[in-house]
Amino acid sequence: MINISSKLKYTDSGNFFLMAGPCVIEGEEMAFQIAEHIVALSDKYKIPYIFKGSYRKANRSKIDSFTGIGDDKALNVLKKIGDTFDIPVVTDIHAPEEAALAAEYVDILQIPAFLCRQTDLLVAAAKTGKAINIKKGQFLSPAAMSFAAQKVRNCGNNNVLLTERGTSFGYQDLIVDYRGIPIMKKIGCPVILDATHSLQQPNQESGVTGGDPSMIETIAKAGIAVGADGLFIETHFNPSIAKSDGANMLPLDRLDGLLNRLVRIREVL
Repeated sequence: MINISSKLKYTDSGNFFLMAGPCVIEGEEMAFQIAEHIVALSDKYKIPYIFKGSYRKANRSKIDSFTGIGDDKALNVLKKIGDTFDIPVVTDIHAPEEAALAAEYVDILQIPAFLCRQTDLLVAAAKTGKAINIKKGQFLSPAAMSFAAQKVRNCGNNNVLLTERGTSFGYQDLIVDYRGIPIMKKIGCPVILDATHSLQQPNQESGVTGGDPSMIETIAKAGIAVGADGLFIETHFNPSIAKSDGANMLPLDRLDGLLNRLVRIREVL
């Protein structure tokens, strides 16, 4: 395990680690309810847990799509969750000037898939000294992620994670090539499988990204089976009313059973 945070618990359990939470911070109450629920599951299964929540969504199909509750307000919610539950927190950044700002509130900075080749963004994130989670672009081969990781390392920051989140397959679908997980592990970084964004169905005529959440368990099981170090799962009490990415989120009440089955697969391995 890289040096993500001293707050990361159960790192000696032998389990995969989990990045999970809502797609975007919709409010303090919902974020705390989700965090509390997953922290309890983390304790139950001895899974190292990192709370995930975007403080702002920059990559939207339509100009009137929900982007957030305000940067300062959302970042303070993230920091409060980290402090209250004593867990590490991850959020996305979209421009170099956001790196130092977000780093004051969270433990891990995440580079969105569409931005994984942006040198200025990677360098700015690296210079904060925070752990950096780089999502693999839907347009890149797994081996090509070595160059993104190296940009961070060249800044003296070796705390790099890589996340597989599917590869473009035509205009309106993604496919996961599980060979990518061992290929990216050869780069020398922990590799995470994003079991929810990998099921997105982008470029819908409605302007709202679709998805197939019924396949989340299948994607997650396969990821653990081929050696993923961690899983990334977006979850919500009621995905049908989520303000972002509801079409591919896991209902929170299904997370317990899913983790139970995934832990057993990990034990067999």
